[in-house]
Amino acid sequence: MDILVSGSMAYDRIMDFDGMFSDHILPDQLDNINVSFTVNSLTENFGGTAGNIAYSLSLLGEKPRILATIGQDYHRYFEWLEKIGVSTADIRIVEEELTAGAYITSDTRSNQITGFNPGAMKQQSGFNFDSVEPKDCLAIVSPGNLGDMTDYTAEHEKRGIYSIFDPGQSLPAWGAEALATAISQSKMLVCNDYEMEMISNITGKTRAQVAETVETIVVTKGGDGSDIITTAGTVTVPSVPAGDAVDPTGAGDAFRGGLIKGLVGNLPIERAVQMGNVAGHYAVRILGTQQHRFTIKEFNAKLTENFGS
Repeated sequence: MDILVSGSMAYDRIMDFDGMFSDHILPDQLDNINVSFTVNSLTENFGGTAGNIAYSLSLLGEKPRILATIGQDYHRYFEWLEKIGVSTADIRIVEEELTAGAYITSDTRSNQITGFNPGAMKQQSGFNFDSVEPKDCLAIVSPGNLGDMTDYTAEHEKRGIYSIFDPGQSLPAWGAEALATAISQSKMLVCNDYEMEMISNITGKTRAQVAETVETIVVTKGGDGSDIITTAGTVTVPSVPAGDAVDPTGAGDAFRGGLIKGLVGNLPIERAVQMGNVAGHYAVRILGTQQHRFTIKEFNAKLTENFGS
């Protein structure tokens, strides 16, 4: 089965702040912020939503196709993708731009402040869907070029491709009508709890009303697990305990990799979400994106340990 992963490709610069942001931001001065955080360390990782999701899928034995753009400094990323067995054939190189870059600072409570330079992501990837068989294909539209996000959700609906819509960090750029349309053109909406509130605020719809426009909504809630929302109600799937968690960066993308693995295996949605929670568990225990590791045997053992066979 073809797994189409559209979104961003980026180099992530991740910084660790030994304190809490809230101690340095004055509530009565929010319209006049001027703060500086001295960080303990900086690491650079391969990142971006499409790259991160594809990475976890590769750990699970899948060979996803990445629909994205990358800049003139693509060489190291392409070498990495080749090493993990992910094709670069569908990634468009934009020679006049640098690859997108995320500058992420996390505090001791896993709160994050992120600056993002879109770089090559400002241009669309221009994927030709004639190369896929719709009935043997699953797609996820994750945060990336807004034109790609709107065009691909429409194309998926037109061609009958099972599509997951994951607006995430792109939400501030959406208008109410465009966002509601993209959701309704998809089979599944995936977001975290905060993003679900943003979706409700932007569209003017309650969660229940949004659920009437899409088959399934999956809302991740960190340590509180994940909710599966349909018109029939809500089912909560517990998280996988991670007492040694060190970094939430990329955990949501890892979750999506596990979720997709379950869906392409034709497993029930609850089992697929459980798989997503297991993948996220591995990600939060390692600093940085595309750094976690597991074998399929280890993954299945953790899945059985927490949720049964």
